[in-house]
Amino acid sequence: MKKIAFLLLLFTVIACKSDDERLDNNPYLTSPFVNLNLNLNLPQYSSLKLPGNSVIITRQGIKGIVIYNENNSIYHAFELSDPNHPPNDCSLMEVDGIEATCPCETDNNKYNIITGQNIIDPSLYPMQRYRAERVGDNVRVSN
Repeated sequence: MKKIAFLLLLFTVIACKSDDERLDNNPYLTSPFVNLNLNLNLPQYSSLKLPGNSVIITRQGIKGIVIYNENNSIYHAFELSDPNHPPNDCSLMEVDGIEATCPCETDNNKYNIITGQNIIDPSLYPMQRYRAERVGDNVRVSN
């Protein structure tokens, strides 16, 4: 009886996963530990005080993290390693405005850094999202 109850519970958990949760199980990217606290009073992060601006943090995540200020209340943070192939020498995406583009010659992947979705083919894996929240004059980024 315990085995049946366990199997029913397991099936329920798997069946209840949303499509977004399934997309988060990307086979190409790991989930590195990220815990950043960006002080917006420091010059390197002060541009995040204005909506529409972004900052790239290197040496965090897999290839780096882009943080975007949507409206001073909502911030978005995404991994800069292209989510649709394993990290390699060319998988660090380049950010221009609200688009992140993979420079690898084998693909033309382009993503929106507000939604994380692939602009050319939305059925592909989205960018890996990190939590981002503003607390006073700080933006906290974590997973």
